[in-house]
Amino acid sequence: MPVNHPLHIDLFAIIILMGVVQGYFLAIFFLFTPKGNKIAHRYLGLFLFALSTCTVEVLLSYTNYMFKLLAWVDFAEPLNFVLAPLTYLYLRTFISERFSWKQLIHFAPFVFYLVCMSIYIYPLPDSFKYNSYLDAYHPELPFLKNEVLDWGWFCKVRDYVNDLMFVQMALYVAVGFFELKKQFQKVGLSIFSKENSSLSWCRTQWLSFASIVLLFLIIKRTFPSDLGDHILSAHITFIIYAISFSVIRQSDFFRLGEEAKPVKKYEKSTLTDEIQDQTLARLEVLMQEEKLYLKEDFSLPSLAKKLGVSPHHLSQILNESLGQSFFDYAAQWRIAEAKKLLISSESQHIKIEEIAEMVGYNSKSAFNTAFKKIVGQTPSQYRKEEK
Repeated sequence: MPVNHPLHIDLFAIIILMGVVQGYFLAIFFLFTPKGNKIAHRYLGLFLFALSTCTVEVLLSYTNYMFKLLAWVDFAEPLNFVLAPLTYLYLRTFISERFSWKQLIHFAPFVFYLVCMSIYIYPLPDSFKYNSYLDAYHPELPFLKNEVLDWGWFCKVRDYVNDLMFVQMALYVAVGFFELKKQFQKVGLSIFSKENSSLSWCRTQWLSFASIVLLFLIIKRTFPSDLGDHILSAHITFIIYAISFSVIRQSDFFRLGEEAKPVKKYEKSTLTDEIQDQTLARLEVLMQEEKLYLKEDFSLPSLAKKLGVSPHHLSQILNESLGQSFFDYAAQWRIAEAKKLLISSESQHIKIEEIAEMVGYNSKSAFNTAFKKIVGQTPSQYRKEEK
């Protein structure tokens, strides 16, 4: 007969429960928020939902409540194979704001594993699931005699599930690192730089997931079966609350009534006023005559090279002289060009998506966001009113 152990409630159980509750709350927030980069927010929301659901299984197992819910044993196991792809796709879409159906191929391992679990594991009797739970969390207890003698090749694959998960997660961590490094280099910054807030946020999220992968490896090599999962779940709780704190800290609510204060970012710069004025004059000529902002390789480093200054000095010139970041400066020129194309009689047949690509935007959503920020209208509204 199955044994029902008393509930095991301690500090770890409370911490994990707090992580689950906050994780689901944060997941709903990102899944349904109407502001910002919706594509990236959806991926982050799904990641937090999957992570919280995996943590629910750990909570039930750690507290012994799983004895009352044997049908739920290993119910969240397939979700472990979506965590790494969702993290990577979040970083990609946060930077590019582009969605492609090809991205769904990243979820093939999850779908395959879910189908196999649905065929070979989920339908098995409670006696099998009871033994499976004991094997993972209570190996000291006597196992039941299992009537299931052959439950398929998939159970042999499951013996290596932790190794498979680690390989997948480590691979995505590596790819994510090189993607981040490439984006930092694209704007002429070191990967350790804090100058670009968007890329710094992405780096923080990458580091958070990398820490989960590293701790996962340490725990699985230190503890037998799943006996150390509560430590990993407590770490996940910390990450969930860190994300919550970052979101709250960046909220516009705390900026209400706050007067703008000048910030000295370049106190130690060697840039002189003369070089700054000369560079600005050459920059204006280049942008008007050569329209560099329309080129695919237009970036802070390439523009700085053309002007004969360092990317850091060019960033300083744009910030101090024009009060703009490089991205805002590029958007200003691109949107100005787009406005001409939208109302030109010669380009009335051109779709807004095509105009977006012509002025350097890879997605219509990014173009619409930038256009509305600068003009106060969407491109379609502007075209309609200016006809």
